[in-house]
Amino acid sequence: MKDIELDNLEKLIPSLANGAMHKAYLDTLSAGNSVLEVIDGAIYEVFADGSKKKIKDVAPYIKVDINQKIILG
Repeated sequence: MKDIELDNLEKLIPSLANGAMHKAYLDTLSAGNSVLEVIDGAIYEVFADGSKKKIKDVAPYIKVDINQKIILG
């Protein structure tokens, strides 16, 4: 496989991952289970009937510079 072909396929990964996450979300609710979701700065348990139960508030997310390097150690 040529590098350009591989690059083009790699560009599809975010879209495929997003689709897989959405499918897992729907499959979980369809099975009658609940999912956790962050909505407006809080964690909610979302049920198959569409109802939501607030679990807790969460701190706002922190923007990270994609070029920033973090050394763990």
